[in-house]
Amino acid sequence: MIAVRTEELHKVFGEFTALNGLNLSVEEGTIFGFLGPNGAGKTTTIRILTGLAHATSGRAWVMGKEVPVNQQAIARQIGFLPEEPAFYTWMTPREFLDYVGRVFGIPAAERSARTKELLELAGLEESAKRRIGGFSRGMRQRLALAQAVLNRPKVLFLDEPASALDPLGRKEVLDFIEQLRGQCTVFMSTHILADVERVCDTVGIINRGRLVTEAPREALLAQYAVPALEVVVDEKTEPLIDPWSETLRREPWVKTISQQEQVVRVIVNDIETAKTGLLRSAAQAGIILNKYEVVKPSLEDVFLQLVGEEEAKK
Repeated sequence: MIAVRTEELHKVFGEFTALNGLNLSVEEGTIFGFLGPNGAGKTTTIRILTGLAHATSGRAWVMGKEVPVNQQAIARQIGFLPEEPAFYTWMTPREFLDYVGRVFGIPAAERSARTKELLELAGLEESAKRRIGGFSRGMRQRLALAQAVLNRPKVLFLDEPASALDPLGRKEVLDFIEQLRGQCTVFMSTHILADVERVCDTVGIINRGRLVTEAPREALLAQYAVPALEVVVDEKTEPLIDPWSETLRREPWVKTISQQEQVVRVIVNDIETAKTGLLRSAAQAGIILNKYEVVKPSLEDVFLQLVGEEEAKK
């Protein structure tokens, strides 16, 4: 069954087009990574699918029910975690989850058992009697995830669930999401490629309100399995990376370049030419390399390639 589907979805704010004919189809039971740059239309899509906003035109369905025609029925079947969840900070997590359970009309015995189960799943059982106001950002995010699945939703919508967390907090939240595999469909928007690569089965890439591609993660990597070279620049010549990268971009064998501190990753279209060309270029630029290797493509490589091609069409 298809858990989430959109058909020619448009959303216009004044002169700005947030969604421009978005067509999506998400299989039930998958962890779907909705990936795109900031401002691509991810949050707008989720707001429409959860009934928090109305589309300008087009249609959308959640678990076979059309949005917003069947909004009350849909609301009982979904969970939602906004990018910045809010809490009653004077409450304890046990009190907060019990309160949310009351809102959903869950009977007392079931509410108590479900609260205990989710506190354990979120790793908060030892903090069950602490005030939420004293929680770290990661603890709050795990609590927010717990409340989002309290009603055992069939579809869970997550808007940038780990974007503002430190590495430990991100790991804890992603571990929580992984534990939901098979329990519900997870629709997770993010701009963090590593998060998608770690937990998602299927990936949809959106840019400027349009779907660029949608496919299982492994199929996407295989389809766009382009050669990549990765080098680590010695810290003595790190200031030379930016001008060297600009020179590399003009080489006919270079497709895209990404950089993180001293690591430079180059996607190429001719690996044999690139092997010698990259080394020659580095030497001419005065770059000292501590590491040089041919690497397998990552989701980031695919993303940069596809989004770059979309931008080139504009």
